[in-house]
Amino acid sequence: MSAEIKVPTLGESVTSAIIARWLKQPGETVSVDEPVVELETDKVSVEVSAPEAGVLGPHEVEEGAEVEVGALLSVVEAGGAASPAQAKPAAAPVAAAPAPAPASAPAGAPTGGIQPPRPTSGPVARPATPPADVQREGHAPLPAAQKMMTEKKVDASAVGDGTGKDGRITKGDVLAFLDRPTQPAAKAPAAKGPARTDDPREERVKMTRLRKTIANRLKDAQNTAAILTTFNEVDMSAAMAMRAQYKEAFEKKHDGARLGFMSIFVRACVAALKEFPAVNAEIDGDDIVYRNFVHMGIAVGGPNGLVVPVLRDADRMGFAEIERSIAGFGKRARDGALKLDELTGGTFSITNGGIYGSLMSTPILNPPQSAILGMHKIQERPIAVAGQVVIRPMMYVALSYDHRVIDGKEAVSFLVRMKEGVEDPRRLLLEL
Repeated sequence: MSAEIKVPTLGESVTSAIIARWLKQPGETVSVDEPVVELETDKVSVEVSAPEAGVLGPHEVEEGAEVEVGALLSVVEAGGAASPAQAKPAAAPVAAAPAPAPASAPAGAPTGGIQPPRPTSGPVARPATPPADVQREGHAPLPAAQKMMTEKKVDASAVGDGTGKDGRITKGDVLAFLDRPTQPAAKAPAAKGPARTDDPREERVKMTRLRKTIANRLKDAQNTAAILTTFNEVDMSAAMAMRAQYKEAFEKKHDGARLGFMSIFVRACVAALKEFPAVNAEIDGDDIVYRNFVHMGIAVGGPNGLVVPVLRDADRMGFAEIERSIAGFGKRARDGALKLDELTGGTFSITNGGIYGSLMSTPILNPPQSAILGMHKIQERPIAVAGQVVIRPMMYVALSYDHRVIDGKEAVSFLVRMKEGVEDPRRLLLEL
């Protein structure tokens, strides 16, 4: 018996992925739940595991190809043994002949570290003319590509041959077509200077799909939202004193959960969001959507950069639950084990550049959210208190917001209310 390995459900609004790399080759033995292939989506990398123990069959899709949810990736032959018979049959048997010199890679083909599947049999020649069914699929779009072409009113013949399996058009092909210049080449402005020549000491690395998506989303946020940032500073004395006094008792009471500053900031933001709901809203077309709940995004570091997992219904969480959840996010981010549904649906975000030493910054919005709070390094500074100069642990905080939905008064008032909650955590317990 064989068990199929298919592209799993990838989460909200994610319909396709790229085969980043095969972790197991055809004919290799695999264990139950052992990762065999790594997929890369617009949001995160995902490992797909073997559903049962056995021997891995042929790769149905090559590295670098785009696949839809539910697509067949490979099969596991239960109880089988490594055998050349498990390789894909040749399209047509041919007599043994000297192998031809390898042809140059076609334009756009994956390069740089991506290796083709390990051969499992002798030389195989492909027929000069592809089968009729493959020829008919030359301009056939994949579902995600068809949806985009319909929305953008693009004809498949204009896109041309795709880069997907059997020449099918992928979503990436449509995006590339839409990015083509509309003006004739003769009218294009002359390039400034000669083409770039790489220095031998440089290393050129292809951007991952995740990095390209992050770049596009952040640029879209700048192009779409009217982003403005307001600043304030927080005296961390009371929060630090509370943490020092109760951290041991807190950890003992709550099964090892450590009392940090993030739970204080989360609770302070929740209180301020309830008072100023526009900061927790989003624009949808010509409407403003106000929410009666808070899904708090918390930026954490992972192997591929910052990701923003979401504390769902943070307005219903206590200090201990918030601290446990954030600690879990951090561990799973470092292990690359965050789930896709943990990265979607946020209504407001917090990012803490202070852990890297940042003293001040202007955080960028995480669309479609309308605001994000930036925390920074705690640093002792002289400040005036009751007419006296004293040294206090201070933190600059920044709120970047979409001025289309949030007025300056609301943004400043929100930040002041959040500051008051952190400077006197008793207000949070008394809901003041």
